[in-house]
Amino acid sequence: MKKIYLLPPVLILITTLSMADIKGDSPGQKKSRAEMVLDQIQRRGVSDKKVLDAMNQVPRHLFVPKKLTRKAYADHPLPIGEGQTISQPYIVALMTESLTLTGKSRVLEIGTGSGYQAAILSKIAKEIFTIEIKEKLHKTATKTLQSLNFNKIITRHGDGYFGWTEAAPFDSIMITAAVDHIPPPLLKQLKNGGKLILPLGNPFSYQNLVLVTKKDDAYTIKQITGVLFVPLTGHALKNQ
Repeated sequence: MKKIYLLPPVLILITTLSMADIKGDSPGQKKSRAEMVLDQIQRRGVSDKKVLDAMNQVPRHLFVPKKLTRKAYADHPLPIGEGQTISQPYIVALMTESLTLTGKSRVLEIGTGSGYQAAILSKIAKEIFTIEIKEKLHKTATKTLQSLNFNKIITRHGDGYFGWTEAAPFDSIMITAAVDHIPPPLLKQLKNGGKLILPLGNPFSYQNLVLVTKKDDAYTIKQITGVLFVPLTGHALKNQ
């Protein structure tokens, strides 16, 4: 029997800083980012101005390994270590738009990864709570977010399958790794009328990106598109 070890939670609050001048964000990189938003995202149908602005503002190249900086704005995911990836820019934008966030939204993200998706969410929503099971990625993402002056993100090291009980309920939840079922603890922590987006299906094959809307003790599911995400590890894989 495969043993599952649950990691103790570690919380880090990203301190308040200014984003007026980001070091390492050159005119060339800003140009690449603008082209990414127009060619890869807007032309594929993402139209929410808040999402487009966020994608234009956050320096994606600072969330990838230095050796991959030149590929940061390419139209595909990139490896970030620990068997994980930073998602394709279009998918980041599509998932964000699907949640229809406002400036009052409180969002839970499962799978911090590089921290890039949390950074995008924080440009729109009120508060972001993000959990990463890989300790090395958790530390790297937290350091990156702190250095880039994001002030609405709280990070935690632990198994995101169980959510963040003490911070619940949430207006929206985003799972950025594949799972073959909707984790019950996350549904429980979602507000009535809230939305949960996740890649649902075989964690080791292709999945469907779906939007779950909670209605009292039930929920509806809307299929968005086919995707391929890395598996959600920890408790989610205990029966695999």
